[in-house]
Amino acid sequence: MKGYYALFYDVTDDYLERRGEYRAEHLRLAEASRARGEMALGGAFSAPADQALLVFRGDGPETAEEFAKNDPYVKNGLVKKWRVRTWMVVIGAQME
Repeated sequence: MKGYYALFYDVTDDYLERRGEYRAEHLRLAEASRARGEMALGGAFSAPADQALLVFRGDGPETAEEFAKNDPYVKNGLVKKWRVRTWMVVIGAQME
C-alpha cells in the first residue's frame, strides 16, 4: 500500500536571493516527479521564507530522499538541512 512522505527543507537566510539561478532546474525536477505520480504537492513557506514542504506518494521514503539528493537547491547549499517523515493522511482526498 502506498503512503505519503513529507520532505522538509530548512533553507538558508539568503534563499530567496540565491534561488533564481537554480529555480528552473528545481522546477523541472519537481514537474518530472509529479508527472511520474511521485510528488503530490510542493511549495515554500513564507513570512518567514525559512522552510519548504514537498509531499510524495510511494512505497517508502526513498523517492523523497532521492529527490532531495538530486535537487539543485540541496546540491548548491540553499538547503541547510532536509528530512523525510512518513505522513499519515486522516482526512482529505488521497491519490489512488
